[in-house]
Amino acid sequence: MREPYAVREAGLPDRVTVYEVGPRDGLQNEKAVVPVEVKAEFVTRLAAAGHRVIETTSFVHPKWVPQLADAAELLGLVEKVPGVRYPVLVPNERGLDRALEHGVEEIAVFASATETFARRNLNRTLASQFEMFEPVVARALENGLRVRAYVSMCFGDPWEGPTPVGQVVEVGRRLLDMGCFELSLGDTIGVGTPGHVTALIGAFGGPSRLAVHFHDTYGQALANTLAALRAGVTVVDASTGGIGGCPYADSATGNLATEDLVWMLHGLGVETGLDLASLVETSTWLAARLGRPSPSRVVQALGETPTGGTADHDVKE
Repeated sequence: MREPYAVREAGLPDRVTVYEVGPRDGLQNEKAVVPVEVKAEFVTRLAAAGHRVIETTSFVHPKWVPQLADAAELLGLVEKVPGVRYPVLVPNERGLDRALEHGVEEIAVFASATETFARRNLNRTLASQFEMFEPVVARALENGLRVRAYVSMCFGDPWEGPTPVGQVVEVGRRLLDMGCFELSLGDTIGVGTPGHVTALIGAFGGPSRLAVHFHDTYGQALANTLAALRAGVTVVDASTGGIGGCPYADSATGNLATEDLVWMLHGLGVETGLDLASLVETSTWLAARLGRPSPSRVVQALGETPTGGTADHDVKE
């Protein structure tokens, strides 16, 4: 079988937007430097597969994420397709300055739901992190940009344990009140379960302006996604091939694989606009350049993924 048998489940959205994070969140944790030409082709292939939103890179300082040091060069190489959004992540006002210099139309900012991760990832306290975001969001909106917000550690923190639901809601609502059009709830270390997902979305008062971002550390990403869909969420973050992690949380493994998500959605009769065969082909192509097999179960089932070895002409240490 190359496609799942579709059986429509009542109460699910008719269509889901897959917010593709592979080029940024997927590649940022790779130790080997991926050539910018490979990254540009990756983005091009994703658009050809039907993606309409592709988070392309980040204007973070190269000291912190060396893999994304080529952000400006990459944006210059990507041939933008009409109707496709190419957001970038920005950590601060300097990152926003660079985004504006390169004609970016949509950005994302990232916050923490916990004190320890805010200090480790942002060098701020849980409360003072907003002092960094407020001018970024305000200036971005003044310049006509759309602003998305991520919140990390929404379900659990490796240093603090389970994250209180009310604490997540407080952080998220502050970001929405700043003017962010969408809030992505991140299970950074993959400890969430479906009941927890349902409770958190309910605590926000419903799914309006919410997206979900699951890591598959404990094998719960698809189950958690289905819970979010049943609660009314229609935007799901995913990474083609299931690549990625978080450089500031060792227990954070790969993102939910786009192919695994699409197989489930198409099996539920939910439209995505994505071509599964093209996604599998892209992941197989990328795996060859990363020198390791794709962690996506669908790619493993449908594609020919390399078992090891590094293509020296594509990836260098």
